[in-house]
Amino acid sequence: MIARLLIRIVALAAMAYLVLPLVVIIGASLTETSYLAFPPQGLTLKWFGVLFDDPSYVSAFITSTLLALAATGVAVLLAVPASLALARYVFAGRAAAASLLMSPLVLPYVVLGAALLQFGTDFGLARSFEALLVGHVVIVMPFVLRSVLPLLTPEQRALEEASMDLGGTPLATFFLVVLPQIRGGIVSGALLAFISSWINVELSIFNTTSALNTIPVKMFNYVQYTIDPTIAAVSAITIVAAALVIILLDLLIGLDMLSERQQP
Repeated sequence: MIARLLIRIVALAAMAYLVLPLVVIIGASLTETSYLAFPPQGLTLKWFGVLFDDPSYVSAFITSTLLALAATGVAVLLAVPASLALARYVFAGRAAAASLLMSPLVLPYVVLGAALLQFGTDFGLARSFEALLVGHVVIVMPFVLRSVLPLLTPEQRALEEASMDLGGTPLATFFLVVLPQIRGGIVSGALLAFISSWINVELSIFNTTSALNTIPVKMFNYVQYTIDPTIAAVSAITIVAAALVIILLDLLIGLDMLSERQQP
């Protein structure tokens, strides 16, 4: 009984440690002062108005959202067949291919960003949305791979073979047998991919311009010269948006289902 109580206390303390900084950021975005202050000195939404009145911030939000959505979508379309190939077939260089696809997890994003800038310059794509998209697909695809590969087990393979024996076509087998089994991995991997793309600074900073900017790079550049509650307002919007996405996923799919699907 005492041990269970201690575990609950530790769990609540850990949760408070993680949540309190978010409360501080949201509180600082509501202050009436022209500098960051917590507890907020007065309550106002003025800084959110300042944020949305600034076209550069609005443009950065749109760019970040479109970039993260596009990178996540392309990463899923590439990672699912790649996972199937790595899990289902034995071929020369399979281990090398798997290591290559996973390598962005261990390579510094600064190095990838500089390499992408040089590569894009050679092909006339430097500092463009296309260059950013290629870079972000490269860095987020491993998250989807890592989420899907553990679900492609021998038992799941047996279900595929049973479907084929019963006359199912490869396409029907994928959509009716394989996809339901790996759906949790795809969703959780896509969520991690979207978040990783949204918050990336190191790679993006090499491939953005004043007209093509992402919100993390915009914030990074902004705090070099000014620190005011506008930064807290941007962070607060990001926090609320992330919370809404998690709630939506829980309502539509169920977070418990995601955790169960990750177990091979």
